[in-house]
Amino acid sequence: MLDGRKDTARTVVYDALEIIKETGVDPLETFETAIRNVAPLMEVRSRRVGGANYQVPREVPQQRRVSLAYRWLINAARNKKGKPMAEKLANEILMAVKNEGDAIKKKDDMHRMADSNKAFAHFAW
Repeated sequence: MLDGRKDTARTVVYDALEIIKETGVDPLETFETAIRNVAPLMEVRSRRVGGANYQVPREVPQQRRVSLAYRWLINAARNKKGKPMAEKLANEILMAVKNEGDAIKKKDDMHRMADSNKAFAHFAW
C-alpha cells in the first residue's frame, strides 16, 4: 500500500488472485505456498565486538519471516515495468511457487550470506 491507498491495494491483490485463478490452480493455496517459499529461515544481524563489526547469522522469528516474504514479493513485482501491478504481482507469486523470481533470489542471497558467516555464529548471545 502506498500513501494510505488501502482500497487500491486491496483491488490489486484481489485482481492478482483472479489472474492466478485463471491459470487453473487454487489462488489461496498458491499464495500460501509462495509465501512459504519466499520466507527466509536465516538472516545476518550486525554485531559490534571489540571494535569490529561482525555479520552474525540468526534465525528469523516467524512474524518477521512472513513480513519479509510479503515485502520481497511486493518489491519484486514493483520493480518490473510495463504491466499493471496486479499482473506483475500474480506473475511474481506464480514464479515464487516454482522457486524462481526476484523474491526467491533475495531469499537465496540472504541464506548465502548467513551461510558464509557461520564462523561468527558464536557471537549470537
